[in-house]
Parts: sequence; structure tokens; C-alpha cells
Amino acid sequence: MLVNNQYTAVVKQEDGWWVGWIAEIPGVNCQEKTCEELKKTLAITLKEALEFNRQEALSSAGSGYTEEKIAL
Repeated sequence: MLVNNQYTAVVKQEDGWWVGWIAEIPGVNCQEKTCEELKKTLAITLKEALEFNRQEALSSAGSGYTEEKIAL
């Protein structure tokens, strides 16, 4: 379960497209024809990236690990 469920989407219109990225998570970026579509796509991509990163971290840990929650 994630403690932080809010992230910063940086969005702008460029050459007829809306482009955006999540400031806190490198690699989460998208482009769409409308701002609303962009925000939806960013949310989906962010969720997928967080789940992928989580699975990769757990896989790398192997066995004998514990999970600790850290809140900011």
C-alpha cells in the first residue's frame, strides 16, 4: 500500500499536442491530443510504473527480506 498517493504532473501544450510527465518518477511521460486525455494516460502510466518498480524491487530482494513503510 502506498503512503503517498499524490504526484505532480507537469503538463504543457506543444505543437498541437499535450505533453506531460510526473515530476517525482523519472520515465513517466505521455502525450495526448487533449489535456484531460493526458491526465488520464499519465495516471495509468504512473500506476503501471509504480507496480513494475515494486515487483522489480521484490524480485531483486530474493528471500529473507522484510518490507518497512516509510512516510514523509
